[in-house]
Amino acid sequence: MVTTAEPAQRRIAQALVRLAHAVQQVFSEVSREHELTPQQAQLLCLLIDGPVGMTGLSRALHLERSSLSGLVDRAERRGLVARARDSRDRRACRIELTGEGARVAALAHDAVTARLETLTAGLPPEHHDLLAATLDDLLSRPAPPGP
Repeated sequence: MVTTAEPAQRRIAQALVRLAHAVQQVFSEVSREHELTPQQAQLLCLLIDGPVGMTGLSRALHLERSSLSGLVDRAERRGLVARARDSRDRRACRIELTGEGARVAALAHDAVTARLETLTAGLPPEHHDLLAATLDDLLSRPAPPGP
């Protein structure tokens, strides 16, 4: 039996796929302008609020530990990030922005944010609040299981 919710859920899923592609496109464009890879731009944007451990970065970027290590190594060679010992766990390190990394991160983050704001610029203000609350709710849920 087909319920009326299925077509709506499918439309939402399809819209989220299109949104994901749009966000990826924005990161691609902005990263090229700042001589970064899209993954480097995402890494820098994640570090704007302060140092993050490798486990947190792995989860946020959906990267295996070895891939994340390579990404951090390349950003470190460019002088954008540094590894710092975790004061609570001497075996772990946290990744932090360098001065140059903070400058590039702010430029990239501002550019990404400005372009994404254009997607919702024509919406009525009450839609902004509803969309933000809905996306916050979706993103606070655990990731769906993989295959």
